[in-house]
Amino acid sequence: MKLSASSLIKTSMLVAALIFSAPVSHEAFADAMSDWQKAVVQKVAAKQVYPRMAVAQQIEGKAKVRLTVAADGTISHFEIVEPTGEDVLDNSIPKLVERLNPLPALPNGQNEMSFVLPLNWSLD
Repeated sequence: MKLSASSLIKTSMLVAALIFSAPVSHEAFADAMSDWQKAVVQKVAAKQVYPRMAVAQQIEGKAKVRLTVAADGTISHFEIVEPTGEDVLDNSIPKLVERLNPLPALPNGQNEMSFVLPLNWSLD
């Protein structure tokens, strides 16, 4: 039996629809997301510095920064949602974001993601 061109197109479209609508393993997604989060934490730990003036004045603080990340890991936007209240620390946040850019590419073909990154400067 020979299929006509229109039958081949319809069959190809059906197969493509089945492939793209197949359920994604939630476990695989969770594993990929966990690996990505670990990579981000490692990069933050490697790139975050304690400003010398803050160390000299024994200034500590916590901040939260909302990052928007493109599929390739590029930080497209950031916003300080909870500043430390200490100028020396708050002024270091944009410099940290520059050093972090780009983050690892997003897992599983995600196009964009926004999340809040907690930051902590502690002298202990």
